[in-house]
Amino acid sequence: MSADLTIGFFGDGRWARRALDHIIDTSKLEVSFIIGRYPQPDPALPDYAERLGVPFLTDPDVNRPSFRDTLRDLGADVHVSMSFDQILTPESIELAPRGFINCHAGALPFYRGRNVLNWALMNGEDRLGVTVHYVDEGIDTGDIIQQQFVPIAEEDDYASLLDKAIPLCAETLHTALLQMADGRVDPTPQDDIHPIGFYCSRRREGDEWIDWTWSSTRIHNFVRALTPPAPGARTMVDGSPLIVLATDQIEEAPEYIDRPGTVVGRDSSGMIVKTGDTTLRVQQVADVGESEEITNARCPAYPIGTVFGRSPRRNAERLHRRIQELEQRIDQLAAGQYEEQT
Repeated sequence: MSADLTIGFFGDGRWARRALDHIIDTSKLEVSFIIGRYPQPDPALPDYAERLGVPFLTDPDVNRPSFRDTLRDLGADVHVSMSFDQILTPESIELAPRGFINCHAGALPFYRGRNVLNWALMNGEDRLGVTVHYVDEGIDTGDIIQQQFVPIAEEDDYASLLDKAIPLCAETLHTALLQMADGRVDPTPQDDIHPIGFYCSRRREGDEWIDWTWSSTRIHNFVRALTPPAPGARTMVDGSPLIVLATDQIEEAPEYIDRPGTVVGRDSSGMIVKTGDTTLRVQQVADVGESEEITNARCPAYPIGTVFGRSPRRNAERLHRRIQELEQRIDQLAAGQYEEQT
């Protein structure tokens, strides 16, 4: 018996493997080919292709006309992206007769873009949305086929949220594909949910530094958003970088003015550090290894009065801005003296 829907699958990593497990177990769905990331595809995906007896492909540019011809000849009804990393041209999007769909770990039209799980934690969200949508020429802007949510608990961090998001993505994609197979798709334009929405930028090296002038809540959310497998939130102490792995908000901590980043207390659970508004308990820290790995995780025991600081890059940026301001002031004074002389 032939499947009701044939699928060209573009994917990578745990996200792709979990989704394929659902698809393989469903008689209505059939995979026609699998495409992995170039140049280092997930090594498990060729095994899936071999087991299914379908081609496994990679290419530095899936939009090349000759590669598009290959995909057209393979004849899948719909193309699916699950953690694939190439931007598609309109010609590639239109290859499959029933469209190109993507599973995005964000509550579209909000949280379009990159590193959504990190940003959701940083923003203190209490739930994570997962969206299956049609791919169009925008970035995560196509009509929504299926959307599901999972709560974000107060104790969740990046690792635990990943463990929630990956199975939810697979389940949401599976539901959407079954709707397509049964002809029950009723797409929702994203404008119907919100006329604007918002995009999240890709996090880059240097974005992991704590600013102790932030509020305690913001720092706490920042720290839990960057736990491994993210690089860890960073600060400076005694001229060396330090990774902050875990913090705890102090109930009824009073708001007062003092030097942000200063250790102002210690207890059996860690150090109490002044923030931009109240205080925050730092429960676990670690060192930065030679290859940027996280080493020597421990409960911190720095003495009261120790000051945690900004990253060298942020200090340099602040100094650069100050120099620019002084140069502008000097130019203004010089211009004034010239006008007086003339």
